[in-house]
Amino acid sequence: MAMVRFWIACVLALLMVQPSAAESSHEGEELLGQPAREWHVEHWLNSAPLSLPSLRGQVVLVRWWTAPDCPFCAATAPALNEFDHSYRARGLRVIGFYHHKSNDPLRVEDVAHYADTFHFAFPIAVDPQWQTLRDWWLGHGRHKFTSVSFLIDRRGVIRHIHPGGQYVKGDAGYAKLQQMIQTLLAEPS
Repeated sequence: MAMVRFWIACVLALLMVQPSAAESSHEGEELLGQPAREWHVEHWLNSAPLSLPSLRGQVVLVRWWTAPDCPFCAATAPALNEFDHSYRARGLRVIGFYHHKSNDPLRVEDVAHYADTFHFAFPIAVDPQWQTLRDWWLGHGRHKFTSVSFLIDRRGVIRHIHPGGQYVKGDAGYAKLQQMIQTLLAEPS
């Protein structure tokens, strides 16, 4: 029994020392308050092609994701679906940008299958060669994750960044993102 208590104490100490990426990181702070740059994506699914100017007046959540074998993407998919379902009628647009990580050739049919696997009903597009991901995120410092999320206000300004990894209901990253969505939806157009 003493050994079990010892291991529990070790695990708890480790968890207290290593907060999640969303809790410990200030990655991307220099981008907050800046206008989001136009994206360069293709092969839209679940929607006609969208542009940032066409979405003015709406709050936009952009999430980069990849195949279902990505544990962070799989864990975060339910949160994206929930945000889309819960807040779409109030003016939130969730948009997923697929960034291909496989050595196999990119096939749009596979992207559509992955989106179906995650039950994504919101607009999806392919970010070829990670062009927009590099422009928005990877070109702005050393970042641990590519599965980043940007929350953009009704005027097209970046207001919140989740630096990647996962966010799931009950964790700090999820709670902060949900709070920011609600705050931005309450702001006037």
